[in-house]
Amino acid sequence: MVAMRQQILFLNLTTPDLKSPTIAWSLYDGAAPEDALPMNTGDSNEPPYKSVLHAMRDGWNVIQVPTLPHYPAGQEHDTGHLPYEYVLERKVPVHE
Repeated sequence: MVAMRQQILFLNLTTPDLKSPTIAWSLYDGAAPEDALPMNTGDSNEPPYKSVLHAMRDGWNVIQVPTLPHYPAGQEHDTGHLPYEYVLERKVPVHE
């Protein structure tokens, strides 16, 4: 029997549209060996997927979608966190 492990992928997009471009990401791989180096910010200039839709086509499941931000009048152009973050997961086999 093959053990299964979870991978979690965070994708931040430019807009709430699932087809919009990825601008930031992070991956947590529960299937990686314990001594493997985790992904770090800046490891790659290219995102693992162009969009959430591309990740879904590769077997990722969307488990959280962003709440659309509310910008009070006069604060529409303030900077802050990346508002369009999607959380995806998938199960992958681990050959022990």
